[in-house]
Amino acid sequence: MKFKNPVPLKEIAALINAKIIGDENALVIGINEIHKVTAGDITFVDVEKYYKKSLTSAASYIIINKEIECPEGKALLVLEDPFTGYNTLTQHFQPFECLQKESTNNSIGEGTIIEPNVVIGEHVKIGKNSHIRANVVLHSYTEVGDNVIIQSGTVVGTDAFYYKKGPNGFEKWHSCGRVIIENDVEIGALCTIDKGVSGDTIIGQGTKIDNHCHIGHGVVIGENCLLAAQVGVAGKTHIKDGVVLYGQVGVAQSLTIGEKAVISAQSGISKSLEGGKAYFGSPAVPIRTHHKEKVALRNLPELMKKLEKLLKEEA
Repeated sequence: MKFKNPVPLKEIAALINAKIIGDENALVIGINEIHKVTAGDITFVDVEKYYKKSLTSAASYIIINKEIECPEGKALLVLEDPFTGYNTLTQHFQPFECLQKESTNNSIGEGTIIEPNVVIGEHVKIGKNSHIRANVVLHSYTEVGDNVIIQSGTVVGTDAFYYKKGPNGFEKWHSCGRVIIENDVEIGALCTIDKGVSGDTIIGQGTKIDNHCHIGHGVVIGENCLLAAQVGVAGKTHIKDGVVLYGQVGVAQSLTIGEKAVISAQSGISKSLEGGKAYFGSPAVPIRTHHKEKVALRNLPELMKKLEKLLKEEA
């Protein structure tokens, strides 16, 4: 999430009651998770084994729970509970806005059709010649491009399923990211697309998504991808251009699927996959490898009989 205007670091520190190590007059331009940060952003870390990753990231400012040496060109904000500090900032700079009956701060392009019972949140942008069918929900800050079709019952911009386990259970991360649906995208009926925690969930130009699919928080789907029915993609995964996911494929979080990979139905993806190959199975492997394994498994009983016979002959 980028701020509307740069904010002095000392104001950020005052909001969360943090001690500054570094230039208190430095300007903060946004807040983001570690995998989305750019220069000028603030992020947080509260586990020591991740200190190095945070301190060497693109983030200029790090909320941290221990006083340590500050890297050159960065600043630290030290407080006991960085997670709560981070949540405090996201809620301050993008507070929850209750949906009104008629929003006055949306933008809908020429030629776009909005069918009955569509619910549109605050600060939503819809491009030209798009078609939003009955009973769709577009939550606040969603952006929809030109020539987009969203079928009935789909919900875009739901909160991220993202929690931190604490002594009293699971603490919810406040979601302040967006969903961006680029031009020429089609989304089927009864899909759900989560917004990012502080970054954006992006559906690339020309991508087509079938019915009953779920796209997790911060997922980036490239251009001209195909996702068949009941595909589920967990948060922060990157699906590159031209990928095909057939029905009921499940994709774990924080992975990368390379350009033009094809994943057969009901496969489970537990690690990143190279592009330009066909995969099948759970965990998914190159489809030829899977077929060889199946043949070997089918022949295993006969091979065991032969082995037992040889062992008896040797005895």
